[in-house]
Amino acid sequence: MGREMGIGPLRSLVAVADSGGFQRAATTLHLTQSAISQHVRRLEAAIGRPLVERHGRGSRFTPAGEQLLVHARRILDAHDQAVHALADPPRPTLRIGSTEHAAAQLLPALAAALDEDAGGYDIRFRVDRGSRLRQSLAGASIDVALLLGSTDPGRRRVGDLGLTWYAAPGWRRPAAGRPLPVVAFDKPCALRTRALDTLAAHAVPATVSSEATQLAGVHAAVAAGLGVALMATLGDTPPGLVPRDDLPAPGPLELVACPRAGLSDGITEQVVDALRPVLAAACPSSAGVPTPA
Repeated sequence: MGREMGIGPLRSLVAVADSGGFQRAATTLHLTQSAISQHVRRLEAAIGRPLVERHGRGSRFTPAGEQLLVHARRILDAHDQAVHALADPPRPTLRIGSTEHAAAQLLPALAAALDEDAGGYDIRFRVDRGSRLRQSLAGASIDVALLLGSTDPGRRRVGDLGLTWYAAPGWRRPAAGRPLPVVAFDKPCALRTRALDTLAAHAVPATVSSEATQLAGVHAAVAAGLGVALMATLGDTPPGLVPRDDLPAPGPLELVACPRAGLSDGITEQVVDALRPVLAAACPSSAGVPTPA
């Protein structure tokens, strides 16, 4: 092919096809009908074959015109995508990690709040164990981690998560003198520690009867009647379980936001400010003085 076809002429050709004629194509592209005709003639000169021919009072595409039309659509699509991608700089990504506890209740509300107030960030979430989230913070693969009972440097207090004992319906406590079977996450886990410390403080003998690496495993073990578990659910009872108020009442666990090194304080505060109303609505006593850095 001896000559270049050009984006403008190709766009005119597609407009003729889509709008049903030269005049309508001119109106669509805000050009004159003469300009549309010149674009089509330029394309015909470039490929050496007629593209549009008269048909009654109108016109129709020749086989070569139909063939070029297919290519023109692909070329324009690639062109427009490139212009769109490069016209504006890509938005930065804010990566937030969270432990599984209450993630179903907290993260949707957090996503909705940040969607309005995150200052042009694309939000990505990662749900994982606290120990792995700390590793991700250290490696800067996440920006903020939502952790329970953390003493990490730079943390910002969100509030307190109330804790509840859960068991399977019909589950019965062991006879006096026998240890209470507890279902817990593998170590290290703030909930596991709080559960065992609470029972020990009330002289209730206990043993970890089942361990799991994920919240689904804890739920499954409790639902199977293998023991009781201490969970943070923001008042929403997990399906298939029932709360137990005949066990020692645990104190709440503090939820904090821990930023990676070098992250702007303002971004961390946006996350905290978005979460506090959600947590306060579920746990009215959760509000408190922010933890100093």
